[in-house]
Amino acid sequence: MQKIFLVGLGGFLGSVFRYLLSGFVQKASNIVSFPVGTLSVNLIGCLVIGLLAGLSESRQLFGENARLFIFIGLLGGFTTFSTFGYEVFSFMRDGEFVSSFLNIFLHLFFSIILVWLGFSLAKLI
Repeated sequence: MQKIFLVGLGGFLGSVFRYLLSGFVQKASNIVSFPVGTLSVNLIGCLVIGLLAGLSESRQLFGENARLFIFIGLLGGFTTFSTFGYEVFSFMRDGEFVSSFLNIFLHLFFSIILVWLGFSLAKLI
């Protein structure tokens, strides 16, 4: 139960932070035709998960509960794109280039197709 609470609390905080930061960046950019706020959050999330994963792996910096709170909860709530970026990086680092590019292709291709499908289904309801 404690693990679920840690993930939930981290997710709550990450989502709130994403909402605030994305909105702030979007307003500050004065660009209404492109989601600069979302792009910023995704890029920041990738930088942070890379930094923390590197520290964690090289220095065993985080215990299991801290990893659950930070990586799955906080960063997962902030952006799942950071997890995607880390997984692609891990495949590349480990020399699994086919898996890396397959992961990129499948995520991008099917996410766009499924958004289109969901949008199309909404018209039928």
